[in-house]
Amino acid sequence: MNINDLVKSQENLRQSIESAVTAENGEEIASEGSVIQLVSFTLDGVEYGIDILQVHEILRIPDITRLPNTPSFIRGVINLRGNVIPVVDVRNRFGYPPIDVTEFTRIIVIESEGKQIGLFVDNVSQVIRLSDKNIDPPSDLIEGVSEEFITGVGRLKDRLVVILNLANILFESDSEKAVS
Repeated sequence: MNINDLVKSQENLRQSIESAVTAENGEEIASEGSVIQLVSFTLDGVEYGIDILQVHEILRIPDITRLPNTPSFIRGVINLRGNVIPVVDVRNRFGYPPIDVTEFTRIIVIESEGKQIGLFVDNVSQVIRLSDKNIDPPSDLIEGVSEEFITGVGRLKDRLVVILNLANILFESDSEKAVS
């Protein structure tokens, strides 16, 4: 086999793999269209996903320094290798009741609008590959939170993953500012 045949064979193999990506449960994820990868985490039993390209790292809970006069959903700041990063308590931000920190509680360090932010979450689950054809926009029937924090809902075989819009996680909306 010459080099051209070998290269062509490798390219055909790569295309076959891309066109027949399957999930662990055997469900076909993508036969055409684009595939996104999400880091999934849970809050109050609901699975959420963040685009993996926005995730820098996942940390066990370090010391968090509380700051005065910050919104209640800002848990404080952490020192990550010389960088001071705000930590958003996502449970609080979404209106869920607080729970105790467990061995599974994590901070997901993400980048949004050029800034690093820590997301304080109950549990990081896994990395999910999801075809864009399996993502629905947020329902028009759900007002408020869906428009502000959610970009879509991904459908897997037996579960749904709420895909977050990270741009609005850290910053208060105008309506929240007016209420406070």
